[in-house]
Amino acid sequence: MFEIAYPWVFWLAPLPMLVYWILPSLKLKRSALIYPNIQLVAERSNTELKKSAWVSKRNIMQWLILWLIWGCGLAALSSPQLVGEPEMKIKTARSLVIAADISFSMAARDWEIDGERKTRWEAVRSLLEEFIETRAGDRLALIFFGSNAYLQAPLTTDLEIVKGLLSETDVGMAGQMTSIGAAIGFGVQLFKKDTLKQKVMLLLTDGVDAGQGVAPLDAASLAKSDSIKIYTLGIGDPSLPGADLDENALKKIAAVTGGEYFLAIDSDQMEAAYEALNALEPIEFEEENYKPVTRLFYYPLLVALALSFFLMFLRIIGNTLKNWKYND
Repeated sequence: MFEIAYPWVFWLAPLPMLVYWILPSLKLKRSALIYPNIQLVAERSNTELKKSAWVSKRNIMQWLILWLIWGCGLAALSSPQLVGEPEMKIKTARSLVIAADISFSMAARDWEIDGERKTRWEAVRSLLEEFIETRAGDRLALIFFGSNAYLQAPLTTDLEIVKGLLSETDVGMAGQMTSIGAAIGFGVQLFKKDTLKQKVMLLLTDGVDAGQGVAPLDAASLAKSDSIKIYTLGIGDPSLPGADLDENALKKIAAVTGGEYFLAIDSDQMEAAYEALNALEPIEFEEENYKPVTRLFYYPLLVALALSFFLMFLRIIGNTLKNWKYND
């Protein structure tokens, strides 16, 4: 839509006429030649005396141009603009910490994506990147854990940084064991420095807690006291021989904090888990007063400048012609 930001500016349109009528004319002194007996000289030389060489007056075209310049100036001052529809802006209202297991068990090459065999971590990392792109309204952080828990990305709204740091992580960087309790405890400490009220943790693991340090359920109770909701995601098929996935513990962690547990045997189930999480923790939108605006003031301003140059050109031409006529 076309809008004028300051329509009251056009009330100034009659101002030049008021100035013209109220203020006295500007009088300028001009040089003159005083010659004695000028009348006698004129009679003997048969020359007709003139009262003045010429009187400077503006013609209709000059007045019209001046009014057009004034009108264009007012139009520019009124700030014409093209205004778009109000946009729905994502509201940052939640802090989401992703705690991912990168112990040696995540190196098992038993997942298939697009017909290609990949390790569990490669598959999880690829799907995590897609999941992160959908969380544009959250502040995200990355915690990776194995024998210990480490902060890879602090809480930030810059998802590109989070994705970049995620791509630099590989299996074994945090040790070979699985310390679920340490990961939850690290997340609780990270949340203590955060000011947002909604706090969510996504815990991904394919193993069982190593039993070192704080117990997972104790850490979950600590998270509950700080209003942190934990969603747990089990990686791999627990029915396979040699599987270490402790579904019971992950279910209890989610239940204690008010979250949910998801099982991802393959990439399809993991995508379904992310979709369910997006439904449980939807991105919040709010309509802002801000509207996309395209300023148009420079168009009438350019017209005013062009008319000013044209008027100057007309004056120069007019003065030149008068000088020729006077000299003749």
